[in-house]
Amino acid sequence: MRFASIHLDGQVRPGVLARDEIALFSPAIPDLVGFLELDEEARGSTIRQALASGLRVPRSTARLAAPIRRFRRDVLCTGWNYWDHFEEGRGKREGQDVDKPKAPTFFTKSPDVVIGPNDAIAFDPRISQKWDYEAELVVIIGRTGRSIPRASAWEHIFGVSLANDISQRDLQRRHGGQWLKGKSIDQSMPLGPVIVTPDQLDIPRVRLRCDVNGQTVQDAVVAQMAFPIDELIAELSFGMTLHAGDVILTGTPSGVGNAREPQLFLKAGDQVVVRGDGIGELCNTLVPQDLAGHSDIRLD
Repeated sequence: MRFASIHLDGQVRPGVLARDEIALFSPAIPDLVGFLELDEEARGSTIRQALASGLRVPRSTARLAAPIRRFRRDVLCTGWNYWDHFEEGRGKREGQDVDKPKAPTFFTKSPDVVIGPNDAIAFDPRISQKWDYEAELVVIIGRTGRSIPRASAWEHIFGVSLANDISQRDLQRRHGGQWLKGKSIDQSMPLGPVIVTPDQLDIPRVRLRCDVNGQTVQDAVVAQMAFPIDELIAELSFGMTLHAGDVILTGTPSGVGNAREPQLFLKAGDQVVVRGDGIGELCNTLVPQDLAGHSDIRLD
C-alpha cells in the first residue's frame, strides 16, 4: 500500500492511496505517526474505513505534505553507506578523512529540516557557501523495538520513502567534522512523496537518481549499499529503542557536488529532483530566505 499526507482546508490530513485518489483517514487520526501508534487491528480498520467511506481527493490535484511531520526525536541518518560515495570523498574532507568504517556510521539532524516533496528549499548564502544534494532512500519504522535481530528487521519497517539530504559542507568542516550542524538547516530536507510498504517493491532493485537543473548527477541502485537495510536496523537498534514513526535516512550514492571535479554546489533558483523507482519523486527549488537574521556568526 501507499500512504500520503496532504494539505486540505488549512490542515494536513493523512490517508491511503486508492488508484488515482487519496482516501483520507478519519479526523480522529491526526497524522501518519498517530496511525502507526495504533495496533495492527486498528490500523486495518482505519484503512478499510478510509477506502469504504473516507473523503477522497484526486492525486493529481492534491498538495502533498511530508508524509511524516511529527517527530519524537531527531531524524536518524546513515553516512558513507555506498562505498563509491565514501571513496569519492577521499582527500576532499579537508583533513577530516577516516579509515573505511567496519560498521554503519550514524548521525542525526533536526526535525525542523523537513519540508514537503514539492516545497521550496530555504536558501541563504550567509549560512553556507557549499549547499550540496544527497538522494536517499528513507525507512519508516512501523513497530517499536530494541536490539532487533537482522532476521526480524523487516517486521519493524512500515515502509520506504525518499529524501534529499541537503548538506552544508563548510558547516560540516567548521564544526569538527561531525555532521549535525551541517545537515540541520531549517526547511532544507524534502521528504516524500509517499510511504510505500515493502511488499509493493523489490527494494534492492530500486534505482535512486538525482538531477540538478535537468542534469543527472547521481544514479545508483539500493543493492549497492555498503550495509543493507536489515543490518542498519540491527545496528541502530542495538541497545537503543526505535519507535514507530521514526525516520531513518539510509545514505547517499556517489556523485555529490563536493566530490565532483569541478565541484557543484547549489544556488538560488536551482531545481533538484530526486527519483526512486516505484516511490515517486521530490522536485524542489532553492528559494532565498533569511535564515541568518541578526546573527553575528561569520563564516571565514
